[in-house]
Amino acid sequence: MTSEPRDAPQFYLTSPSPCPYLPGREERKVFTHLVGRKAVALNNALTESGFRRSQTIAYRPACEDCRACVSVRVRVDEFQPTRNMRRVIDANSDLIGASLPARPTSEQYSLFRGYLDARHGDGGMADMNVLDYTMMIEDTHVETRLVEYRRRGPDSSINGRGTGPLIAVCLTDVLSDGLSMVYSFYDTDEAARSLGTFMILDHVERTRRLGLPHLYLGYWVDGSRKMAYKARFLPQERLGMDGWEVFD
Repeated sequence: MTSEPRDAPQFYLTSPSPCPYLPGREERKVFTHLVGRKAVALNNALTESGFRRSQTIAYRPACEDCRACVSVRVRVDEFQPTRNMRRVIDANSDLIGASLPARPTSEQYSLFRGYLDARHGDGGMADMNVLDYTMMIEDTHVETRLVEYRRRGPDSSINGRGTGPLIAVCLTDVLSDGLSMVYSFYDTDEAARSLGTFMILDHVERTRRLGLPHLYLGYWVDGSRKMAYKARFLPQERLGMDGWEVFD
């Protein structure tokens, strides 16, 4: 009989449930726990293998008859914003993002609650309360940051922080080969800013400044309008049966 060390990952398979992206289909996921002294290395390896993190869980789709969910990562050194993306950058030139420890605040939760109510009122996260939000932010055994976006102030060039109300937030994992945008939310009254796009563009630059090659965007889902935006960030790599393939 062989034995495994107690901190060796064990993988589990969920029961079928309705797919949140493609109507009429079911999804299953394979998952494991990211805990203990090997959590950081395991998160790095699993993210590169197409997994995503939610708190202390790493998961990826394991659907029997569907391969629509495809892991996507941007090749930041080669990325060039389109004309529309440059307009988004210009429209948000008055904002600055501060990278902070992953600690929840009441201001974050208020923004998060407003975002869910406006954009995802019927989604799986719609009933999240303040304790659920706290767990989403704090319950991690890997290197995680919160990037808070506010308007630039007179001291922003010195302290790297903005002033005034919170405009947008991104929960971001720091990996050995890049950054991974775990979850982002923003003030939906600022729709003209295209804040979702702006945060991705800002994270491309953050990844580049760190000297890392990839920005992980999660899953692009072929046939899902809500995930179609991820295909615009080129060149990117998509994880297929033969490994990561470049799309330009």
